[in-house]
Amino acid sequence: MHELAEFLFPAPAERRVGAIWTWWERRRLAYNVWVGAAGSLSVVACTALALIPPRPMGPIHLELMWVPVVIFGVLANVFYTAGAMVETLADKLWGRQLLPVGPSLYRMGLTFSVGLALFPTLLMMIAWILRVLGIVG
Repeated sequence: MHELAEFLFPAPAERRVGAIWTWWERRRLAYNVWVGAAGSLSVVACTALALIPPRPMGPIHLELMWVPVVIFGVLANVFYTAGAMVETLADKLWGRQLLPVGPSLYRMGLTFSVGLALFPTLLMMIAWILRVLGIVG
C-alpha cells in the first residue's frame, strides 16, 4: 500500500522550472503504463462484448482500432506535458503564495486518462445490455 500511496500522492517538486519538469518526466513512464494497460483492457473487453450473444455484432477489426488508440496515446501525452506547463506557469504567476499543484494535477490527470481509456468498455456494456433486452438489434 505504501508504494501506491507514494505513486498517487508524491511529494511535490522543488519550486524551480527544471525541477518541476524533471518531476513530471520521472512519472511519465508510470503514467503511460497505467493508461496503456487501461486502454489494452478496454480493447480486449470491447472485442469480447462485441462477440458474445445475443446478436453478436461481429468481430471488431483490430487493424482499424489502432488508429484511434495511437491518437489517444499521443493526445494523452500532450495533455500530460500540459500538466508540467500549468505547474510552471502557476509557479511563475503566484510563486510561494500558491501551494505546489503538481501532485494534484498528476493525480487528476491520471484518473481522468485511465477513466477515458476505459470509457469504451462502459459503452459496449450498455450496448450489450440493450441487445439482451431486445432494444437494439
